[in-house]
Amino acid sequence: MSFQIVVLGSIVPDPLQTLEPVATPQGPGLKNEQMLPAVLDPWAGHALYEAANLAAKTPGSKVWLVSLGPKAKLQQVMMAVAQKVPFELVALDGPAGGFTDAHEVSAKLADAVKAIPGLDRSKLLLFGGWESASRGAGVTLAMVGERLDIHEQFQGVDQISPKPDGSFEVLERVEGGKHQVSTCKGAPAVLGWATGSLPEPKNNPQVGMANMRLVMPALQKAAASPVTTGGVPKVQRETRIVKDMSPDDVAKEIVSWISQD
Repeated sequence: MSFQIVVLGSIVPDPLQTLEPVATPQGPGLKNEQMLPAVLDPWAGHALYEAANLAAKTPGSKVWLVSLGPKAKLQQVMMAVAQKVPFELVALDGPAGGFTDAHEVSAKLADAVKAIPGLDRSKLLLFGGWESASRGAGVTLAMVGERLDIHEQFQGVDQISPKPDGSFEVLERVEGGKHQVSTCKGAPAVLGWATGSLPEPKNNPQVGMANMRLVMPALQKAAASPVTTGGVPKVQRETRIVKDMSPDDVAKEIVSWISQD
């Protein structure tokens, strides 16, 4: 049984840089954002390496990396990522980061996945990060899965073990450092990866040259994919300090505040 593995991977500013939020005419952003060096989201990186490892173990499998970001930044990041593992890039030219609207991003990504030539849903595994270095909610991957009508979703994945009949076993993280073991009858499925169990692959110039033959054309034909940024609340409740207030009175005030229109 072979798989067709689509990895959703965003680019993020290098976390080793100083990241200072600012207000821009387009919405929230980062100070000197265009000047900041970018990297592949570390969570998405784990998903990509696990995808390549699974494809190597299951002959006939293929890996695509679907990424939404500014074309110039994507090119910068792909020069490094392309040397790690074999994949085919599907690029979307648009803003990336924690301030973009997750619903709009998921719609663009889902359309890009649907447009991949020859994609077989009966073999499709949608990989991505359980969370993100730019967005802690981890909602984009799940929404893309729903838009693709994939309802078998696993989050916090550390391991996938395929079986000869096309089914696979999944280890998902749960409380207390333990794993939940699930069995899925087969593709399609969504897997949001935690850190997995693989180290970052070493650079391989041969893999890099093979990937770049497809990466550069993909970047050149990257479709413009504008998405808006989510606004920040303009109304903020003022805080007051009250001593010796009973827990019941605190709870009542919180409920009263939540109930306000």
